[in-house]
Parts: sequence; C-alpha cells; structure tokens
Amino acid sequence: QVQLVESGGGLVQAGGSLRLSCAASGEIFSIDAMGWSRQAPGKRRELVARITDGGSTYYGDSVKGRFTISRDNAKNTVYLQMNSLKPEDTAVYYCNAGYGGVRGLIAYWGQGTQVTVSS
Repeated sequence: QVQLVESGGGLVQAGGSLRLSCAASGEIFSIDAMGWSRQAPGKRRELVARITDGGSTYYGDSVKGRFTISRDNAKNTVYLQMNSLKPEDTAVYYCNAGYGGVRGLIAYWGQGTQVTVSS
C-alpha cells in the first residue's frame, strides 16, 4: 500500500498562484508515477498533470503553460506549482500514484485538498 498526504490548497484571487505538495509513504517501490487530478462540483474527475520517477511529464490541455509538476525523489514528494489561476481551476485536487508511465494506471489516491479561485 502507498499513502499520499496532500497540502497547500486554499483560497486565491484570479491571476494568483498556489503550490500543492504530496508526500508518499509505504510501498514506494511499487509506483513509478505520481500526479494530480481535480474534480469540480458536477464534473468528472480529470487528470491535471503527472510525472514519472524518470522525469517524464504529462499536462492536461487546460493547464498547459500555467501549471508545472515536479518531484523530489529523495523525499518521495511531488509538487504542483499553479500560476495564473482562473476561477475555472476551482476544484478539489487529488494527489495520485501508480505505475505504467504518465498515462498508466492510477492505483492510489490522496484525500484531496480544496483550491478555490475567486474572480
């Protein structure tokens, strides 16, 4: 099992920035990718960004050029730097982890952290 603990959500004005963090513990050897998904009220959960332990990345079209995902392998932690935030970025953001590369299987989820962007 892998446990994921997120931090860094909150309330920000449009155009502002936030950084999310997610620390993984447990059977780290079983995963090779970590990332973030989000779910807004009444909408499907969508994959926002993902990164492999080798540094390959994936970004959803709606966040390309504004969000940056990175990871510290020594700390088993992944970060999501969110810039130029828009009201439509408002959602619960979930850390995820799995294997099979950036578009591989998601096997574990964090508890979620709320991000609210005011206009």
